[in-house]
Amino acid sequence: MEGRAAAPGAGTVVNALATGVGSAFALDIETSAEVRLDPDVDAVTGEIDGDPDGDTSLVERCVERVVDEYGGDEGGTVRTESDVPTAAGLKSSSAAANATVLAALDALGLEVANDPDADVTKTDACRVGVEAARDTGVAVTGAFDDASASMLGGATVTDNAEDELLARDPFDHEALVWTPPVRAYSADADVDRCRQVAPMAELAADLALEGDHTRAMTVNGLAFSAALGFPTDPAVEAMPDCAGVSLSGTGPSVVAVGTADDLERVRERWDERDGETIRTRTRNTGARIT
Repeated sequence: MEGRAAAPGAGTVVNALATGVGSAFALDIETSAEVRLDPDVDAVTGEIDGDPDGDTSLVERCVERVVDEYGGDEGGTVRTESDVPTAAGLKSSSAAANATVLAALDALGLEVANDPDADVTKTDACRVGVEAARDTGVAVTGAFDDASASMLGGATVTDNAEDELLARDPFDHEALVWTPPVRAYSADADVDRCRQVAPMAELAADLALEGDHTRAMTVNGLAFSAALGFPTDPAVEAMPDCAGVSLSGTGPSVVAVGTADDLERVRERWDERDGETIRTRTRNTGARIT
């Protein structure tokens, strides 16, 4: 009983920590997962390629939840490998959870699709990973916004308190990611500080629901950079030459979207900073069984 799947990382349009309403968009960088289930094995064990001491509790819990809901008494193994930087605000946990859930469902021989007549809808599969993230304390809100963008592709807007998908739109842009050498973990974010910028988060959410994702992400980025103690300089440097720019998640990465030529000018400025700059693009296809 083997299954394989892959899921993209994502960038932030609206951080959900202030109001519970969040928005994100898929990026064309992936995490893949391979799940092997065995009815003669009791436990689930995980492995992260290239990181033998990495925390595998999230992906192990994803497999356990899939088996509890859709399988029998199978245990087994899960192995992930990823091009999505960890603890960088690029939704590495959501990508790992989505890839693992789909791989486990594939191992059980179940069809996963957007079709309501499928064995499991992609939205319901996404919710399995969100609950696993809550179980393991990986995300404060469960990150349904991040997970839905990764699972479904495009740009999504969600109510994270209800795990409700409010909107999903195509989102077609070149993308540029700057990640400084520091790392930040979502579970360590100062939620009280984030709630102080709720008026700006509400404005950004309204813009996202109207389909104006690029302006929404710029409003969000300035507000949450201030709330979380990250410099706004990288975003300000990008604004003349991009459609939108934001702190992604709880940082530290900053993501800009726009045309290839415009982002090349942004890259010239960001390359002068310490850290790594990655060129990619947004993606309207989400997680997939491979």
